[in-house]
Amino acid sequence: CAAADTEPRQIRKEENAMRIVVKVGTSTLAHPTGRQNIQRMERLCKVLSDLKNMGHEIILVSSGAIAMGFGKLNLSERPKDVPTKQASAAVGQCELMYIYDKLFTEYNHTVAQLLITAPARLLELGALPVINENDTISTEEFGIGDNDTLSAIVAVTIQADLLILLSDIDGLFDGDPRKNPDAKLIDTVEKIDEHIISLGGGSGSSLGTGGMATKLRAAQMATAAGCE
Repeated sequence: CAAADTEPRQIRKEENAMRIVVKVGTSTLAHPTGRQNIQRMERLCKVLSDLKNMGHEIILVSSGAIAMGFGKLNLSERPKDVPTKQASAAVGQCELMYIYDKLFTEYNHTVAQLLITAPARLLELGALPVINENDTISTEEFGIGDNDTLSAIVAVTIQADLLILLSDIDGLFDGDPRKNPDAKLIDTVEKIDEHIISLGGGSGSSLGTGGMATKLRAAQMATAAGCE
């Protein structure tokens, strides 16, 4: 992680420490079957634990509840109707938090589950908040809809220094790299305008609800508030 170019807006416990929001998507955490990707989750928790040991304040915005739920319920695919999505989320959120608690405990870090709640006090107490939208009760009409947007909202709300969006592709391309092998990676986006947003396309995988478009909007929201 590169250090932020500007001085932190709030005094941290350690000199040069940053407040970092990390968002990880469903397709990174789970196999297409809905079962957890054990190696990726272990590496993620190890890296975040090390960053926390360096003195940084870490908030993890994690998708994956619905996918892990339908995997544990032995459903053949991600549910499409709201009641089954909510049932899968209820089962999967328990599984997700159990895994995070188990893995972070190995590195002597306490985790706390937040379903859209302000995490500032938990940071003061040294906990590592794991945030997700409350998919068990939310609907398309009333929910935020994707954790890319949620992570940006969290980053802006707590005045984070850095927002990291983890994905299963290398970045923004000028086409869909899954369909077009000649699509080229765009290394740097100077300005997020409607043309750049249009390159994002739709949902990135059959497991998740986001995609590159929601990541671009999240980046737009965060950078507008001074978050790297």
